[in-house]
Amino acid sequence: MKIALTINAVAYTFDADPDMPLLWLIRDEAKLKGTKFGCGMALCGACSVHVDGDLIRSCSYPVQLAQGKTITTIEGLSTGPTHLHPIQQAWREVQVPQCGYCQSGFMMAAAHLLEVNKHPTEDDIKNSITNICRCGTHPRILKAILLAAKYKKDEPTQ
Repeated sequence: MKIALTINAVAYTFDADPDMPLLWLIRDEAKLKGTKFGCGMALCGACSVHVDGDLIRSCSYPVQLAQGKTITTIEGLSTGPTHLHPIQQAWREVQVPQCGYCQSGFMMAAAHLLEVNKHPTEDDIKNSITNICRCGTHPRILKAILLAAKYKKDEPTQ
């Protein structure tokens, strides 16, 4: 099946099995390696991306559902090579990663949270971000999301 979609503002058309998980289209066909395979069951969140602004776990999302949609991966989160997304800026400042494997999925989940809730509380974050970090960086992740919310609040409006 021909799958036409946009990934990080670039239009693509792929020949793909309609039931193939979007994760593999992103990694193997588009060659974007930031989105990770974790559990394959949409539980851990390492594969999190945005599809038309919604947070999805790409390991269990069939490419046929992505037809005609806009996908944002960790590579497309920043608005340019010199302007990091507030989440990326906070992640760097707080030095969140330990092994780093799950971090792109966490950042995508956190970026989505800040789009739907500009001023999340600690409880909002704990209830909304269900990704798993085996290294235990959750306290730094929480701190970084709160910092990113402050950065986002301080951004000039367009």
